[in-house]
Amino acid sequence: MAHFAELDDNNIVLRVIVVSDDDCDRKPFPESCLIGSALLNKFFGGKWKQTSYNNNFRKSFAGIGMEYDESNDVFIHIKPYPSWIINENFDWQAPVPCPSGDKLYYWSEETQTWVE
Repeated sequence: MAHFAELDDNNIVLRVIVVSDDDCDRKPFPESCLIGSALLNKFFGGKWKQTSYNNNFRKSFAGIGMEYDESNDVFIHIKPYPSWIINENFDWQAPVPCPSGDKLYYWSEETQTWVE
């Protein structure tokens, strides 16, 4: 099965649907993306990008609200906190590294610190 994300005008994922491999002519990515996107556009209109359930391409499996970064051809998770920044691997990270060790921590946006 192939999975496709519908994008709005700002490249935000609206929904993800499954398309049969037969409907993508059993082609591998990226050929399957062209075929599946054209098929979905014919039936539903809109802009579609294939996403990988196993994260084999486009960084992450798309989910509603995620952003598709067209220039880097990746799906980016929703920003968890306003202060966090995206790193070179397209992952969100806190402005302060999380302490290491056996303890559990959560991020406090109010204090900009990790709390045990």
